[in-house]
Amino acid sequence: MISVSKHDYFVIDIGSTYTKLRLFDNFRLIATAQVPTTIENVHKGITLGKQKILKDVGGTSINASHIIATSSAAGGLRMVAMGYMVRVTAKAAKEVAMNAGARVLEIVSQEDPLEYRIEILKEINPDIILLAGGTDGGDESSIVENAKLVVESGIKAVVIVAGNANAQSKVAEILHEGGVAFERVPNIMPTIHELRVREAREAIHKEFIRQITKAPGLAALRQEITTDQIIPTPGAVLIGAELLARGIYDEKGLGDSVLIDLGGATTDIHSVLPSLEKLTDEEKGLIVTNEKQVTYRTVEGNLGMRISARGIFDVVGGKGLLKKRNLDDDRPAREEISQYTSFLEKNPGYLPQDEKEKLFDELLAEAAVEVALKRHAGFITQEYDPVMGTVPGMPFGRDLRKVEYIIGVGGYFVHNKPGEAQKIIGNALKNPEFSLLPENPEILIDQDYILYAAGAISQIDKEYALNLLGNYFEI
Repeated sequence: MISVSKHDYFVIDIGSTYTKLRLFDNFRLIATAQVPTTIENVHKGITLGKQKILKDVGGTSINASHIIATSSAAGGLRMVAMGYMVRVTAKAAKEVAMNAGARVLEIVSQEDPLEYRIEILKEINPDIILLAGGTDGGDESSIVENAKLVVESGIKAVVIVAGNANAQSKVAEILHEGGVAFERVPNIMPTIHELRVREAREAIHKEFIRQITKAPGLAALRQEITTDQIIPTPGAVLIGAELLARGIYDEKGLGDSVLIDLGGATTDIHSVLPSLEKLTDEEKGLIVTNEKQVTYRTVEGNLGMRISARGIFDVVGGKGLLKKRNLDDDRPAREEISQYTSFLEKNPGYLPQDEKEKLFDELLAEAAVEVALKRHAGFITQEYDPVMGTVPGMPFGRDLRKVEYIIGVGGYFVHNKPGEAQKIIGNALKNPEFSLLPENPEILIDQDYILYAAGAISQIDKEYALNLLGNYFEI
């Protein structure tokens, strides 16, 4: 009989294209596998990946103390946020959705006509409605009015009641009588200086788990995992980035860091700035203009290396892409790269076949990173704005100039040599113009997809996860 040693953690990530499996022992990665995701039954792909891992480690089964799963295969729950002021609601909704497994598709506010709000709900037919509005003790009318509209719309979404605490009992009564499923959580904006999003995120995450386990094969996986949770992959990446930057207890992390997640459909930027933790509410400023929270994430849905390749071309243009390598700017060259991006959107699994196509991919990657970083970061104001209280030369927004580390994750970076991936990010920082981009960061590449796994592991043991990250990023 073959004896099977017990490993520490086995982490499975089910993506829309590939399923990745990672086996860990003694704070180190000891075996990996990547297989195509089998959409018709995701468990088939997982089984194939396990077989590949077993070839590396031997034995007849994977015996781990903890088996954890993450997933982005469902693409995230569709969410509509309803609130009082559109800018405040948008800010809060994005923070709530950041790592909970939801995509904010629309924001509606008190300024929108009632008919329009109902039309949006019916058209999107969301999985989740975030019902916000009013600080505690503030406006009550908007959240009550929107609760009535949800009932009137007749949609079957789950409502997260996350507004003015004084109005929540009235809202709950309206939804209950209307037969609408809901969950009450603390106000996501109890004061004008504060966002409280943890409970709302957890409520959305529970719905994410409930919905995703309907996919063929996921119910079987849930019987195998030891945590009874399937974590949204973007959330696991963000949790891993936060842990790496902040550390735990008396163990320091890297410090202020930016994570660039360059994918086929989106380019996500996460910045984690522990240096902001000691700011007072007054120093942070109002929620509506506040980019001084420790963790901040932006998602550029039109910038991606495959499904959204055309979006990069549309933003930068053929001339802008060719200029990055001082290439001849003529109509045939612009047309060639235009046709390439259109082809990629229709063939997202395509890999470059020659040096020219490899160069085109480099240009697309560099442009996506540069644009995404500039949209994420703040800037030096160039004019007077009495409404925002700015004058020329004043830094405004998220200031990343003193960030010490940039970490690149995602398939494009992983499948290129670390030096080439670092060069892409370095080039994207060369022309900051008025943007508050990192000035002299060290660039690291997550070559083994460690961050998402460490984020998932940290939900069980933060110390183990930090030690694991330390072995790969030399904290």
